Amino acid sequence: PNAPHVDEADDPDAKLKAGIAGFYDGLSALWEDVWGEHLHHGFYDAEASSRRLTLADHKAAQVVMIDKVLDWALGPAQPTTTTPAVGPRVIDVGCGIGGASRHLARRFPASRVTGITLSPKQAARARERTDDEHASLRGSRCEFRVQDALALPDAWRDRHDLVWSLESGEHMPDKPRFVDNLVATCAPGGTVALVTWCHRDLGAGERDLKWFERLLLGVINRCYYLPKWCSVADYERLFADRGMTRLRRADWTPNIAPFWPAVIQTAAVPRNFVRLVRTGTDGVRSAVAMLLMVLGYRIGLIKFGLVACQKPRTASS
Repeated sequence: PNAPHVDEADDPDAKLKAGIAGFYDGLSALWEDVWGEHLHHGFYDAEASSRRLTLADHKAAQVVMIDKVLDWALGPAQPTTTTPAVGPRVIDVGCGIGGASRHLARRFPASRVTGITLSPKQAARARERTDDEHASLRGSRCEFRVQDALALPDAWRDRHDLVWSLESGEHMPDKPRFVDNLVATCAPGGTVALVTWCHRDLGAGERDLKWFERLLLGVINRCYYLPKWCSVADYERLFADRGMTRLRRADWTPNIAPFWPAVIQTAAVPRNFVRLVRTGTDGVRSAVAMLLMVLGYRIGLIKFGLVACQKPRTASS
């Protein structure tokens, strides 16, 4: 199903959401052709910076990222099992073309995974890849919908045993409402695993970022259709205020350091660069933003943050 038309009178963020959908509609095919099915950072060990990494290494690091986050959020698999314990329903919030959704479905063989995205083209491609390449995941095992993460259906309340959001939170214009929806759709006893780009935590006495930090993020926002950023500490407070338990956080910025230079390197290949430019304004902006993301990470402004928490089984637990 396609997302209904949203008028700005009803949704003040409609223009931003349309921009996000259009951005991914225009660039996802190029990314997939070069990088494959995963539209997120890779996870790299401490020795990665001393090795010459191939594109295949970077793609493998993207898969490792999913498993590392799962192990961190749910606990590592026991020797007698193939996966950490998780219930039958999983939601992938901001699923792209379904790479992580399919991996989650394989990791949890008894689960049903629903991937949601604002981009109709991404949802269609996710279904296509699943049907063509993964016969065991067809149908209800792994499904994809065009769905706004800030307006989840009431029928999804208390439904999902794992609420998974891998690099979609940065696109959410209303962070409290985003967290409201993640918590609402999480089943009692279930887990929320959020991985997202954040700005650094504010120091003691700071009321805002420095002017040049705000300027840098503002340019990145314009390139990538991002709203105002927040910190990992902000997300911690939002989840705590909503009664979530077993709250924990992590900063994996050092573990993703090789990723953006690799993206820039692949974009600089003449064939890829020409295709990027031919996608139009969004492609040109994306090229600029790659360099700014590297700068943001290097000056300690941008953080690759993780938050995980559990929904109490009862109001008193």
